Amino acid sequence: MPSWQEWLGYVASLIVLVSLLMSSVKRLRWINLIGSLVFAVYGFLISALPVALMNLGIVMINAYYLYQMYTIKDYFKLMTVSDLAYFNLFIHTHEKDMKAFMAFDEALDNPQLIKVFMLRNTVPAGVLVGKRSEQTLEILVDYVTPTYRDFKMGHFLYEDQVSFFKEQGITKLVTKPGSEKHQMYLKRMGFKPTDNHLFVKNL
Repeated sequence: MPSWQEWLGYVASLIVLVSLLMSSVKRLRWINLIGSLVFAVYGFLISALPVALMNLGIVMINAYYLYQMYTIKDYFKLMTVSDLAYFNLFIHTHEKDMKAFMAFDEALDNPQLIKVFMLRNTVPAGVLVGKRSEQTLEILVDYVTPTYRDFKMGHFLYEDQVSFFKEQGITKLVTKPGSEKHQMYLKRMGFKPTDNHLFVKNL
């Protein structure tokens, strides 16, 4: 029967393994930090100093990068899509991941649709595609790539860039609910569910 110290080692291994499954870099860093810290404790308990010291080093590395993530200022910008070739490549590359969160059947390269890239530190981190009807914008796609999926893009779009919509005469945003995670995201961004199975945000 394994001792409790051995069980601690198994738990530490499992936490580190789980961290490597994370698509979000920030979540990976946090979980890996916790796993490495548990591993360091395990190393000290069994008097394995190389194991303990190496994992303490990993804890410090993770802590450093997390500090960078939380303190370095990101720069966000909206950029209207002008190059359909790159837009189509972006959609094609991420389409499977997009449809895990939301369903859309329309051809997104339709010139009648509003298409906007969301840039983070000049990198196209996400895309917004919508269909306008008078003062309402029906959002077909609101997608952020896994690396940047930490809600900052959503807050930038729906809080800091309200003027972007209002300048175009848009006063209401409407979208269909997708997966459970997508619905949680919409609620966090201020969208309200309605009786006709839509999520609405008044600007």
